[in-house]
Amino acid sequence: MGFDVKRVYEAPSDDDGLRVLVDRLWPRGLSKADAHVDRWIKEVAPSSDLRTWFGHDPARFDEFARRYREELRGSAELAELAALADDGRQVTLLYGARDEQHNQAVVLRDVVASYREVEGSGSGA
Repeated sequence: MGFDVKRVYEAPSDDDGLRVLVDRLWPRGLSKADAHVDRWIKEVAPSSDLRTWFGHDPARFDEFARRYREELRGSAELAELAALADDGRQVTLLYGARDEQHNQAVVLRDVVASYREVEGSGSGA
């Protein structure tokens, strides 16, 4: 199992596993009951300044991803997020953006995967 990404506005499915919202702001027009969010880790979302600068402009995505990775460096919340799948459970990172390819959850999924590889390889030494 591992991490997947999904728009929070999509209907939940049995394959989602633990549903974790990774936006700093609650999604517009969506009630907490309809969102089916198990955890909300807003501290792992991009800073307000970075989010505003990005403005969901695909031309800025590579630079956004670089800056976001920098923000995540040393984050206790990143470790918390990575640990959610330690027992083999599926974790779905939920985001509110319309663009399914250019959003923080896509970057975060890759960062968590890299973090888990590094932590996993270092734990046996």
